Amino acid sequence: MKIHEYQAKEILKGFGVAVPEGETTETSEGAAAIARKMGREVVVKAQIHAGGRGKAGGVKIAKTPDEAGKVAAGILGKTLVTAQTGPEGRLVRRVLVEETLPIERELYLGIVVDRASASPVFMASSAGGMEIEKVDEESPELILRETIRPGFGLQAFQARKLAFGLGLPATVVDQASQFMTALYRAFEATDASLAEINPFVITTDGRLLALDAKMTFDDNAMFRHKDLAELRDLNEEEPLEIEAAKYSLNYIKLDGTVGCMVNGAGLAMGTMDIIKYAGGSPANFLDVGGGASAEQVRHAFEILLSDKNVRAVLINIFGGIMRCDIVAQGVVEAAKTLGIKVPVVVRLEGTNVEQGQKILSESGLNFTVATGMKDAAEKVVALAREA
Repeated sequence: MKIHEYQAKEILKGFGVAVPEGETTETSEGAAAIARKMGREVVVKAQIHAGGRGKAGGVKIAKTPDEAGKVAAGILGKTLVTAQTGPEGRLVRRVLVEETLPIERELYLGIVVDRASASPVFMASSAGGMEIEKVDEESPELILRETIRPGFGLQAFQARKLAFGLGLPATVVDQASQFMTALYRAFEATDASLAEINPFVITTDGRLLALDAKMTFDDNAMFRHKDLAELRDLNEEEPLEIEAAKYSLNYIKLDGTVGCMVNGAGLAMGTMDIIKYAGGSPANFLDVGGGASAEQVRHAFEILLSDKNVRAVLINIFGGIMRCDIVAQGVVEAAKTLGIKVPVVVRLEGTNVEQGQKILSESGLNFTVATGMKDAAEKVVALAREA
């Protein structure tokens, strides 16, 4: 689960991470009032779940309250398109009005869970203000890493090592170490999967602050954090993914043209790979799970077909706990209800496969049956091209 910058800063502030003074508003009048109350130059920042806001015109300086109101009016209601939003962009519904700072240096701090080491990794870089992926690609030597042993936390020597590695003045090393330790405490206490500060700034008067902040939380841990779950903004999420979650379906929308419905995450990944190998592009990741009912399958099919980019569908089911006849029944019900207008390729193997194939053949619908994954991928990619 992702949250907005202002929400992340509020959480981090509670753990002792220094952040600039600021407030949020949904109106231009509110932005002017906040700037007037602060009595200084401010920055008006669009609040969407995406980076690159500045390049898209979503972050602007205002020297006066009237200017803050005008700037906010130009940002609110605007659809920002960044590298992370995709071409459809994100509608700005709220802005953060924040004090400007006398910045001397911009740095980067981030914590992620590294699957290879099964541990959190604390990253720091002198290339603050840049996308960390770009830094990793062009200048990987600028990224410092410290693996954190679960149960031990970020150690003082690790924080100091990172601080010195960033080339910080000796006068602020202790302050930086405390800052990093507070960031890790927030990461651990909230069951975060990502905590990122970019940029992490040093001001001309020697202060260290989080000029920006991003946090993402483990969905599986939200039962422990009811307060964090309330921060979820459904306006920032893909509507089809929200709909899928209602039926306990694992769905992620992609930008391809071949819709995929599969049972099991591993088989779903393999299906997406073989579609790419056949020259196509998957429109989604959709795992209906090992024990889905006919109703869940029907809803999954409806969600899959709701994507206007889908030109052909591949249903790839290996029946273990998930019976092939249940899948076939759900697909047929959904097809008859929706009135399918795209070709559908079905590959069934495993438990009750004969019954499943019989249901499909007797449905009166024009399904294309495949005999294996390679055959299924080639057929669905060809049909998608023709559609």
